[in-house]
Amino acid sequence: MVLKLAVLISGTGTNLAAIQQAIEAGSCDARVELVVSDRTSALGLGFAAEHGLRTNVVGFRDYAQRSDWDRALTDAVAGSGAQLIVLAGFMRVVGPAFLERFARRTINVHPALLPLFPGTHAPAEAIAAGVRISGCTVHLVDAGIDTGPIIAQAAVPVLPADTPDLLHERIQHAEHKLLPKVIDAIARGQIVLEPALSIASADSAADSPMLLSPPLLDGAA
Repeated sequence: MVLKLAVLISGTGTNLAAIQQAIEAGSCDARVELVVSDRTSALGLGFAAEHGLRTNVVGFRDYAQRSDWDRALTDAVAGSGAQLIVLAGFMRVVGPAFLERFARRTINVHPALLPLFPGTHAPAEAIAAGVRISGCTVHLVDAGIDTGPIIAQAAVPVLPADTPDLLHERIQHAEHKLLPKVIDAIARGQIVLEPALSIASADSAADSPMLLSPPLLDGAA
């Protein structure tokens, strides 16, 4: 089944690009129906336009109340007919209306091995904590900050010379590999999100991507 996606972005859209490139390469059985940003300045909107993807901007500051913005965002995504909503570098917390409409149909990619280092400064916090391994997590979105059930993780080493930017860049390379694989696994029924999260194991599906226990990535693109 070709899985219909709405992808939400706030910045450069590198994960959006990774998803679209995987789709075009035939390795992700999905179609991006809509790209939504909370910022007109998001560079990822340019990538979307270049690839013929429909876009919408629901500016946070265009609404007097957060709840009004939340309802507008919900309506915009609902109108796309998307079956899966992907937060791909979306830097706003979605609200109750959005979560009620798209409960267990919204996933996020986060630059840390949750439950460690939730929030907006994960690479810097990983370095400050002195951990030797960090990585990325794809998880279901709930009402908390990066607290939803974990779907998949990929590990990235923290190197002695790392700065937050260098580590984040290498983690993003891992995100670009992991996120399209998760989407494809959902499309193929290897990962089921609702009514309860279920992930196929190698024993139950010979071609399962084994997303919960990938090999350690070396940081190469």
